[in-house]
Amino acid sequence: MTYKYCPLCGAKLIGKEAGDEGIVPFCTDCNKLWFDTFSSCSIVLVANEYNEIALLRQGYLSDKYTSFVSGYITPGECAEDTAIREVKEEIGVTLDSLEYAGTYWFAKKELLMHGFIGRAKKCVLILSQEVDSAEWVPAQEVVKTLFPEAPGNAAYAIYKIFMEKLHINGKVSK
Repeated sequence: MTYKYCPLCGAKLIGKEAGDEGIVPFCTDCNKLWFDTFSSCSIVLVANEYNEIALLRQGYLSDKYTSFVSGYITPGECAEDTAIREVKEEIGVTLDSLEYAGTYWFAKKELLMHGFIGRAKKCVLILSQEVDSAEWVPAQEVVKTLFPEAPGNAAYAIYKIFMEKLHINGKVSK
């Protein structure tokens, strides 16, 4: 979000040079720069010891199994804490390990996604109200229903990283 008015006093902001950041919205009344803000979330590919991936279906996204666990980072949380919390909340799984898999910009929602690969023991998935259904899917089968590779599709990018780490066919097969 680019600020046009000061969130503290409501005054109209002006552009002010801010070093190598360029022109930034500035409140002359509060003497404060207002840098652009955006939301951040964590997205987690959860895999078990059989290299099956927890694939979720959330009706507001699609009628297919298309997504991994994800959720917004709340103030005071780091991306890793969010990843662990969301996996427990959405599918009832306690992670044994968590590996960072990069950041991804989702322009459509002005959202920075922090990607992770989580490992856990295979268990019954206990779903939150946010998740319509979920199942453990063999890693090589996930690509059949995952949204296709495209800019902003963090899930596909993380899936590719996971598959490369497994050295399955040397690349992700379509």
